[in-house]
Amino acid sequence: MSNLPAKSKQLSPLVGQIDGILKQWGWLQVFSLLALFLITGAALLAVAFSLTLLNQLNWDLVIACTLLACVMMPPAVIACLYLVRHLSDTVATLENSTRQETLLNKNLQENIRQLNFEIEERKKAFQAKRRAIDELRKEITERKRAQHLVEEQSLLMRSIVDSSPDLFYYRDETGRFASFNKMFERMIGKSAAELIGRYPSEIYSPDMAPAAILTDHEVSVNQAELTLDVEYRTPEGQVMWFEMRKVPFFDRQGRYIGLLGFGRDITSRKLAEQALERAYQDKGKFIATLSHELRTPLNGIVGLTRRIMDTQLTAEQRSWANTIFSSAETLGNIFNDIIDLDKIDRQDLDIVYQSVDIRQFIGDIGNFAELICQQKGLQFNLQLVGEFSGFLRLDPTRVRQVLWNLINNAVKFTSRGQVTVTAEIKQDFSYELRFSVRDTGIGIAPHEQQRIFDMYYKSSDGRRLSIVGSGIGLSVSKALVEAMQGSIRVQSEINRGSEFFVQLPTSLMEAPDKQVPLTIPELTVLLVEDVPLNAEIAMNLLEQRGHQVILAETGEDALALLETEDDIDLVLLDMQLPDMTGDQIAREMQQHDDWRSIPIVVLSANVRKAEEQLAGLVVAASLAKPINTNNLDTVLAQLFAPTAVRQLAAKPETAHDAVLDENTLDDYLESLGVSAVRRSIQLFQQLLPGYINKMVEATSQQHLVEFQEAAHKLKGAAASVGLLWVQQQAKSLEQVEEPNWPALERQLIEYHLTIERHLQLLQDYVNEYADA
Repeated sequence: MSNLPAKSKQLSPLVGQIDGILKQWGWLQVFSLLALFLITGAALLAVAFSLTLLNQLNWDLVIACTLLACVMMPPAVIACLYLVRHLSDTVATLENSTRQETLLNKNLQENIRQLNFEIEERKKAFQAKRRAIDELRKEITERKRAQHLVEEQSLLMRSIVDSSPDLFYYRDETGRFASFNKMFERMIGKSAAELIGRYPSEIYSPDMAPAAILTDHEVSVNQAELTLDVEYRTPEGQVMWFEMRKVPFFDRQGRYIGLLGFGRDITSRKLAEQALERAYQDKGKFIATLSHELRTPLNGIVGLTRRIMDTQLTAEQRSWANTIFSSAETLGNIFNDIIDLDKIDRQDLDIVYQSVDIRQFIGDIGNFAELICQQKGLQFNLQLVGEFSGFLRLDPTRVRQVLWNLINNAVKFTSRGQVTVTAEIKQDFSYELRFSVRDTGIGIAPHEQQRIFDMYYKSSDGRRLSIVGSGIGLSVSKALVEAMQGSIRVQSEINRGSEFFVQLPTSLMEAPDKQVPLTIPELTVLLVEDVPLNAEIAMNLLEQRGHQVILAETGEDALALLETEDDIDLVLLDMQLPDMTGDQIAREMQQHDDWRSIPIVVLSANVRKAEEQLAGLVVAASLAKPINTNNLDTVLAQLFAPTAVRQLAAKPETAHDAVLDENTLDDYLESLGVSAVRRSIQLFQQLLPGYINKMVEATSQQHLVEFQEAAHKLKGAAASVGLLWVQQQAKSLEQVEEPNWPALERQLIEYHLTIERHLQLLQDYVNEYADA
């Protein structure tokens, strides 16, 4: 096959030429020419042969050859021409086949090259696949290793979480429990299968569910963490306390996806706090009881001494009476220090600012100081620096208490010489009232001057130890001064005396409106008092003013007199009686249709405690023991002098839909001061969750009376800090008779959130007042 193309190339020109001649001249002409040529050639060949071989021309041989050529020539020529013709076709076919073979070879080579390329590519792909498989195997191995580590870490973390004494749970965005630790299971008393996918209302007890739902809703709405103390009761009945921290949980896109709850066991701390609180309460009860029991005879001494001093006495008798009176007042001051000490310890010290005539106030202090100095034979000096006229913003009771303590101490530790009280009004950018109390007594050692204001501190100096004292007067005085944003300090030198300096910020105020003389009608007063001395003083004060007094020494006697006496206008009610308490009598009166309209004025040595006991009851007023005549006249005038001309400017009514009671707030800020109002707001914030939880709990249990009581307490608390809208809403809730409990539960949640916003407005209002 390899020579076939070469031979075809050699034959193809001749065959082509012959074929071209045949096509050009035609078969007949070519045949004739060839025949003639062959016959002629045969004849010539015969002639040449005969001449060569025979040396003569043999015509027979020539003719025979010619005839033979004539006979054989046509078939031979025809055969040759036919062969030439067919050879040309064969050559053409062969060339065509050659071309096709060449083309096929090219295609085959191209396919081979393509196949080789694909093979190479597939090899590369296979190698890449192998590398990818190797990488994938490595990645799978690494992932398995990482997964194993994660599982181990997860198992370790789970073990740590489960073994932790702290409580943990996770709730998804639908509110269902999705994860928790063993401590949570133990606290609830259910297994994981019973807890997964459950709502709080399905697993918590009825008394716990409302508070949990409310606080969780607050976290999800505000999207801020919340910390609170929560009480849990285990299935065994054990009470445990946890400090719960509820934190919102977000995904990478910041979308809220659930809530995390962490609880630390604070049962021991809570029990300690409760024990401490009980100790505080017991201490408060003890102080209140002690104060009441000691003030009872003291009130008799003070009251009777006042009456004695109003009679005709000799100079010696009046001196004795003054001594009795000043001693009783000093003892009363010690009682005040004890009560204030308890208030300071509870951070419940009240500062009530008033418009005070400063000259008259200093004069009263001077009269008291001169009186006790005369009793000990000391000289008293009162020095006023600057102009003392007009009215200043002070708490006269607290300032007087501080100065009396300092003056009493000065007299107590001075055996001879003098006591000097100096008062000065300093005006720079603001007003400042300065006092100094200087004595010529035994003095205070330098190393003790830093501790002289410590609670219960008493000097180691033998001369000071020989002088009786409680050791709390200066500590209480310092607390009072600091509560009024002032300062107190001491300078002293042994055997030359001491000087105490008090600086109090103040401001000028308008003179208080003068009260128009009031005409009070003759009254029939039921006095409920079991202590004879107190009863005698109160009866004398009332009878001096033209009133008729009926005395009841027990609660039973008081109720019996209310049954039999029809013309009783007023009840003066002592809070502690042998058989009943004052609040029990007040409740009995309010439940009786005929007695409900009789006003009740409470008598108590501890007015604050009495008001707490009477919470929820309608009481006209409260009077502190010993009874102050001005306060008594004021109360009687407010109750029974409707024609009195009041000089106070009428304040505009507050809009019903207002958030804050600005008139009340302005009054509180002006009289109590910013710090006291802020403390009240802070106390309200601490009490608010308890009120709301009580209301939610009562709602879930559908206890209408408990719900109304909680709403009533919230109403009073809101009114005390000027939250007008909150107060009005609480009043509306208190008056609900047939509540829609499910709707009310949702309303309480929104109510709580609204109160939080109003509290922020209240704080902003107080801050603006403070900055003004």
